[in-house]
Amino acid sequence: MSSKNLPPIENKAEMINWIAAGCKSESDWLIGTEHEKIGFDLSNLKPLPYDGDTGIFAMLEGLKEFGWQGVVENGYLIALKRDGASVSLEPGGQFELSGAPLKTIHQTCGEVNQHLREVKKIADKIGAGFLSLGFRPDTKLEDVPVMPKGRYNIMRAYMPKVGTHGLEMMFRTCTVQVNLDFASEADMVKKMRVSLALQPITTALFANSPFTDGAPNGYKSFRSRIWLDTDADRTGMLPFAFEDGFGFEQYVDYALDVPMYFVHRGEDYLDASGKSFRDFLDGKLDILPGEKPTITDFEDHLSTIFPEVRLKQFLEMRGADTGPWNQLCAMPAFWVGILYDQAALDAAWDWVKDWSEEERDQLRRDVPKYGLQTKFRSGTIQDLAKQALVLAREGLKTRHKLNAYGETETVFLAELDDIAKTGNSNADKLLNLYKGAWDADITRAYQDCVY
Repeated sequence: MSSKNLPPIENKAEMINWIAAGCKSESDWLIGTEHEKIGFDLSNLKPLPYDGDTGIFAMLEGLKEFGWQGVVENGYLIALKRDGASVSLEPGGQFELSGAPLKTIHQTCGEVNQHLREVKKIADKIGAGFLSLGFRPDTKLEDVPVMPKGRYNIMRAYMPKVGTHGLEMMFRTCTVQVNLDFASEADMVKKMRVSLALQPITTALFANSPFTDGAPNGYKSFRSRIWLDTDADRTGMLPFAFEDGFGFEQYVDYALDVPMYFVHRGEDYLDASGKSFRDFLDGKLDILPGEKPTITDFEDHLSTIFPEVRLKQFLEMRGADTGPWNQLCAMPAFWVGILYDQAALDAAWDWVKDWSEEERDQLRRDVPKYGLQTKFRSGTIQDLAKQALVLAREGLKTRHKLNAYGETETVFLAELDDIAKTGNSNADKLLNLYKGAWDADITRAYQDCVY
């Protein structure tokens, strides 16, 4: 049933209840992992266009041999679906796997490995490669091809009106994120607060975007820096989440005050950029006079909000740069360990609950530049990362989800343990390579930072 044929939303309670319907018993909690990657032509290191023998369409079409089903919009193949997972396109052709909801990190690892093997097989056939970086290292913004998806045209026109880095976010960044469940409103609130407070720690641990336009940009995570000036109406650390009384209703109120991007009708995206969803609720949206939104419209609107942690019928952790193959499962392992074990979650909240709004915001602003070396109180983010990893490890041990070799999910934290111990993130290692073995030749990234 299309959105326009669904019943209209009659009151705010319907939206609150829709989010609340995401509550699940602990035995039903799942893990959804997403990651993006930057495609390039092996022959010239340029971004993959949509069309052509070495292009995004060829990648999508080639992946069909593995049982993926195509999703078409206005005649363009724009995504693939299979067994609860999808492959989709970000605005600049970043190739994204949105994984199926799974029970364990071991299963997530299997899914990621299968996907990357399939992608590599097709990429090898057509002469393409994929970078494991959080930001395009040398391609200028104006040289990034635009993918043929209707919503992106609207966003591309609107972004420069509300920030200086919105187009950079759309066309040059890549992330890895995990989507996790909650049992109740109170459980959501505690998980939201803990994950917002700790999000800068994951930004530092996964920092992997130190290059722009072929040279160091002065940041460990330039991807994260970009979010500081993308669109203040829909980004940030959500300080209201720490206020007394926060819950589903307060998040809905926040969402309703975020300006719209579009309304999706059939295969068309109607430009609603900057308009009010509250007006839409009252039937006063000028582009659809008299029409009220459906729950599907509300879902679409929630997908256009980009805080560091996003609430839908689950929570999305959004603070990390994408990284090498062996780190893509470390990100969900970190958060599952802390958020899916009650003792770890309680300990994490006791740890962060006295952090002030100013301290949380300062971390968010300092970490993109200084990474693990960011100062916090009498120590550094590196110290906090070590503490967080202790909590994550204990939580994963308690979960006791074993692989075929009898190992718990703690095996996926090994890379992060090394980063926290040494204080050297991927960004630090890449900067050392750039100054050393690469001899300031950024094209070496296309050899050393690929899947």
